[in-house]
Amino acid sequence: MTHEHDAPGRPAPAPGGQGDAADPRPHLARVQPLPSREPSGAPAVEIAARLYASVEEVVRGKRAEITLVLTALACEGHVLFEDVPGTAKTVLARAIASSIEGAIPSRIQCTPDLQPGDVTGSSIFDQKSRDFEFRPGPIFANVVLVDEINRATQKTQSALLEAMAERQVTVDGVTRMLASPFLLLATENPIEQEGTFLLPEAQLDRFLLRTSLGYPGEQDEHQIVLDQRHGHPLDDVRPVVSIAEVRSLQRAVEDVYVHPLLQRWIVALVRATRDLEIVQLGASVRGSLALERSARAFALLDGREFVVPEDVEALFGPVLGHRILFAPSFLAASRRLERDEVLASVYRRCVALAPRPGDI
Repeated sequence: MTHEHDAPGRPAPAPGGQGDAADPRPHLARVQPLPSREPSGAPAVEIAARLYASVEEVVRGKRAEITLVLTALACEGHVLFEDVPGTAKTVLARAIASSIEGAIPSRIQCTPDLQPGDVTGSSIFDQKSRDFEFRPGPIFANVVLVDEINRATQKTQSALLEAMAERQVTVDGVTRMLASPFLLLATENPIEQEGTFLLPEAQLDRFLLRTSLGYPGEQDEHQIVLDQRHGHPLDDVRPVVSIAEVRSLQRAVEDVYVHPLLQRWIVALVRATRDLEIVQLGASVRGSLALERSARAFALLDGREFVVPEDVEALFGPVLGHRILFAPSFLAASRRLERDEVLASVYRRCVALAPRPGDI
């Protein structure tokens, strides 16, 4: 259980487990649902369990981070990784794509000379037909890894806005729908900032959540070395779910129960970010929508048909952290703190203004 003084943003649910439905805690009595119909999430939980098992064969020791990415997949959202190179971000994207039958992966390596047409595609004149033919870009895939997105110019970054928000691309006045499911994983290097272009607030707000993979533990790193003695584990990944099953998982998120008390608390938490002295610009309404939906997906991946306050606590940092613009004075005072510590401090301040339901 995560207490209000613990650092949120480091979730570690037990995928495919039975959750807390069989062991309700007294302080959550008012937010436990009373099911009036047969649970519909069991098939979705089993689909998620297969995805977990497949991805964890390749990405070792990152259960919490995989949970966040699969939460985004279930929510039809996107993920921003702020991480150094060599932490298995590409491997994670390819492992997810390889685990879904028929899914197409792609990778966009961002550089300052990358043009919007290099991402979305462009119309090329065909000498044989004497007409222009559209050649789709790498954005037309199911799992897209945008590597070092902050190295692309803001003009190219803006080419991703329509794709991320509406899942469509408009080129030469023609709108083309993207593949479904569509998951975009973008990375940015927090160390090398020279020659980069900061993501504008509108771009950051399009990401459902922001997290990092980080380095594996010693035992996991040793296992990774052993795994790659005779080739890369990605070569052995086989599809374990179909695209139809992924869509079924996404639809099941809509049926996860959120008690009205929790819904009001989620809104109150987001609104509290706008009232803090340390915040220059708080999270928008899109933050409330993202936190509520991701909490439902998070609960479903944990094998539950209902959301509990701990789901919201765990997702506060990943979902809202990149939607908050801090005051310069607070940034200067907290420059030596880790990102998780900063977000934990913000969470405690927000809870002081918006107490969790179990504490009312």
